[in-house]
Amino acid sequence: MRILILVPPLIALAACASPESRLRTGLMDAGLSRNQSSCMAERMTDKLSITQLIRLSSLSKVKGQDVRDMSAKEFLHNVRALRDPEIVSVSTRAFLGCAISA
Repeated sequence: MRILILVPPLIALAACASPESRLRTGLMDAGLSRNQSSCMAERMTDKLSITQLIRLSSLSKVKGQDVRDMSAKEFLHNVRALRDPEIVSVSTRAFLGCAISA
């Protein structure tokens, strides 16, 4: 019964999360550092649709692979596996831009 009391506030809190914060969390879950994830999320959020952002954040659920051990090369390979040229382009530019500016 207590769980039912907690559900509405948790749903409201989840709804408050911005697409940028969700993407940042998804990128961190996919194995990128907090700084890299923050930089990339900031650059990518306005360039991709909500659907594309959701697909991209799904990388944290790559089967058969420990995402914490994923290299940049593996991350970009998994982005290409989404088969969305716009996601690939935006992700690659954000990744490189953030790596250069770090």
